[in-house]
Amino acid sequence: MITVTRRYEFAAAHVLRQPSLSDADNQRIYGKCANANGHGHNYGLEVTITGPVNPDTGRIIEPEHLDEIVHHRVLERFDHRMLNEDSLFQEAVPTAENIAVAVHRQLAGSLTGQAGVRLLRVRIVETGRNHFDYGEMT
Repeated sequence: MITVTRRYEFAAAHVLRQPSLSDADNQRIYGKCANANGHGHNYGLEVTITGPVNPDTGRIIEPEHLDEIVHHRVLERFDHRMLNEDSLFQEAVPTAENIAVAVHRQLAGSLTGQAGVRLLRVRIVETGRNHFDYGEMT
């Protein structure tokens, strides 16, 4: 099997705040990220897929097709949005960890019909110092 990773970007805002906690507890846990006004990031998104190489094309999947899936399932939904308002985060604080899980769930089913192609992992790059991986770690 071969793996392929494609990179994308989206800009989004969030507030890290657990509604069941007090303001003081949210401040202690999330620091300045608990500010009710929110803040934004220019997130990096890496999508890694695996599968057999198609002998006719020499590829696992056409890059444009993967781009279309990621654009439709993730980028249109998250780019220039307040993530706290998205239904995916009604039960979860939109931390980078939870964003990685949500993106993986959004993409996994969309790739299953692609001749043995499957989503291996997603990576959310929140800052130059922080990235978060969800999926299989090889």
